[in-house]
Amino acid sequence: MKRRDFLTTAAGATGYSLFVSVDGLGAAAQDPAGRSADQIRREFERIAPPGDRVAAPAERHMTLVDLSCDVLVAGGGLAGVLAAVSAARHGAKVVLVQDRSRLGGNSSSEIKMHVVGSNNHKSRPGWREGGLLEEFRLDDAANNPQRCWELWDLLLYDKVVSEPNITLLLETTLYSAEVKDATIQRVQARCDRTEHLYRIAAKLFCDCTGDSRLGLESGAEFRVGHESRDEFGESLAPEKADKETQGCSILFTARDFGKPMPFTPPKWARKLTEQNLKSRPIKTWEYGYWWIEWGGHMNTVRDNERIRFELLGIVMGVWDYVKNSGKFPTSATWALDWVGMLPGKREARRLVGDHMLKQQDLMGLSGDFEDAVCIGGWNLDEHPPTGFDDPEKPPFVSIKLKDVYNIPLRSLYSNNVRNLMMAGRNISATHTAFSSTRVMGTCAVEGQAVGTAAAMCVRDGLLPRGLYENKAKLKALQQTLLRDDQSIKGLKNEDASDLARQATVTASGEQADCQAANVINGWVRVIPGSYHNQWAAPLGEAGAWLELAWDKPQTIRQVQLTFDSGFQRELTLSSSAAANVDIIRAPQPETVKKYSLLYQADEGKEWVEIASVQDNHQRLRRHNFRPVTARRLRIRVAETNGDKLARIFEVRCYS
Repeated sequence: MKRRDFLTTAAGATGYSLFVSVDGLGAAAQDPAGRSADQIRREFERIAPPGDRVAAPAERHMTLVDLSCDVLVAGGGLAGVLAAVSAARHGAKVVLVQDRSRLGGNSSSEIKMHVVGSNNHKSRPGWREGGLLEEFRLDDAANNPQRCWELWDLLLYDKVVSEPNITLLLETTLYSAEVKDATIQRVQARCDRTEHLYRIAAKLFCDCTGDSRLGLESGAEFRVGHESRDEFGESLAPEKADKETQGCSILFTARDFGKPMPFTPPKWARKLTEQNLKSRPIKTWEYGYWWIEWGGHMNTVRDNERIRFELLGIVMGVWDYVKNSGKFPTSATWALDWVGMLPGKREARRLVGDHMLKQQDLMGLSGDFEDAVCIGGWNLDEHPPTGFDDPEKPPFVSIKLKDVYNIPLRSLYSNNVRNLMMAGRNISATHTAFSSTRVMGTCAVEGQAVGTAAAMCVRDGLLPRGLYENKAKLKALQQTLLRDDQSIKGLKNEDASDLARQATVTASGEQADCQAANVINGWVRVIPGSYHNQWAAPLGEAGAWLELAWDKPQTIRQVQLTFDSGFQRELTLSSSAAANVDIIRAPQPETVKKYSLLYQADEGKEWVEIASVQDNHQRLRRHNFRPVTARRLRIRVAETNGDKLARIFEVRCYS
């Protein structure tokens, strides 16, 4: 595929169009199996019967529940979870509405896609996302070495229900919104499991549904499909705009049972040949395959049942080919142990904000964003809309970016609904830019940015656009995100309240290029190919220590430490053996495990311990205590989780 064809659609076939285009999402192309329109209609009316969308019965047996909150988050994927948790931790009362029985979206046990983002499969060592996503990943690695997907689900559930400011509504679907003067007043949602109808009023609303359902119901401007090359001057866009999207995938897992495991496919499985797999080589089969993709030429929302059926038929056909084609004799003892039933969706609607990210922004050609709030870094990664049914085309075309990029706040709120924000694969971006921003690591950090911004808007009586326009508040948002370990390219700690920045720093020892003073230089990661930005020293028999000293005593009630957690490695949950080669499913060896905090009130006074930790695996640790008056503060490192050096990126102190 040539570069100029990077975002062109699959070769269009003429003929019938069975499924009507709705809300601007595309219609079906000609059926590859050669079925007639009547045959397809009869077949799929059994799966998804049509109905009268106008006449609906009264909900006589449902219980009406009125709720109110500061921030309503719709959608419980990683973007929604991080938006809810970040808003709650910053003091906002949150209602999180999720239409599934579990959280995590494409990363959950229902779909089992591993989380990728800025680290980009080792091509950018050191740019792994920080913040809440890092907290979750480190907990999962330490407590789930067996790589159980259901434990990842449980971890996300625990993170949400442990926040007293969050009300979680699982298996609850948002279906309408009341809007006045371009401002959402409240939304309606229903849970058939509990027979509840919810009316939820809020000050700020965050659409993290992926499909932009909240945006759709509130009248927000949105886009579907590819923009034309001329509209934004994107060299990788097609010449003509269209309504086609990237498709959906269903994954499977398999394992070796050590004995013959025959497989008989169902009658509706696709019968595949080498031609079908021309661009899709099969090398392993313990976890497969993202390239079982289909449905971008259809409506990925309205035609979900059709897409599920076709994807399951392809999965069964691929496994039949592995087991029964005779080309993979070592598969004889292997059998499926899980098949997804929920299509993992890549794309639907994208909401329009005050800024639409475009190809040039991601390539670093547009300059810096003054309102940067998070990073992305995945390749420009385009998939043909017809996916598996277009074997002559490669399943993807990926163009590497030279560096990570920042995402601005203006791409995370609606341009025409005043109190609507968004995070995830529905942010304000062209399709070309979306091909990078859509991955879950990037969606997650967008969620943290949106949740923090929403809480700040509620606290300060602002709307999202007003937060952008108030430059002092905008800078405060960025500094708050940095304090929470959110990564923003090019921005460092400039928090005037951080007393550590006024201190003199010494240590028991220093490795080359890892001086003690680095812990107050404002940076909290090794910049690839550049500066280390951390203190590192050998652990002797007595450990190692780092000390902050002030010219005069300081009143301190919080100390924040940022440790090294091995950003140069990938860290995710995956069923792929290849993806797990360099992943450490345990506490990361660089991270300080055992340490204590001590202070000295003045010269010659005794050292007093104010905190002691025995079994740490987290990167960011905050210690709150009754105010103390300290002339010196010392961190004693007794043990790491395996590394020979004590390592600290940053020390912050607050009164």
